[in-house]
Amino acid sequence: MKYLCLIYTEEATFRQAMSTADEAAMMAEYGAFSGSIQKSGHFLAGHRLEPSAAAVTIRIRDGKTSTTDGPFAETKEALGGFYMIDARDLNEAIQVASRIPGAKVGSIEVRPIAFTTPPAGGG
Repeated sequence: MKYLCLIYTEEATFRQAMSTADEAAMMAEYGAFSGSIQKSGHFLAGHRLEPSAAAVTIRIRDGKTSTTDGPFAETKEALGGFYMIDARDLNEAIQVASRIPGAKVGSIEVRPIAFTTPPAGGG
């Protein structure tokens, strides 16, 4: 099964309160984690995201599109990155996700990816 591991952190904590050395150490941990799940065959994709201030939220209401700067939800924690992993089951996905360094300063949401049957004709 495929799972999306969403990494949430308080941007102020992660980007402003950490010293340069602490941030470099955290990035080294991410590099080691990424390497380990690539080697184990769990890794499918993963990326760090730009700060939430770079986000745009899109809504369509009554056929009209509107955009708003920033994320939709007003929360302390923001989505900072993700890993898409392959795991036997939710328990294995949780074991893999619990090693993501961001869990030490934020939270990791593990969500199964829903697959649907593609339409006939390959469209």
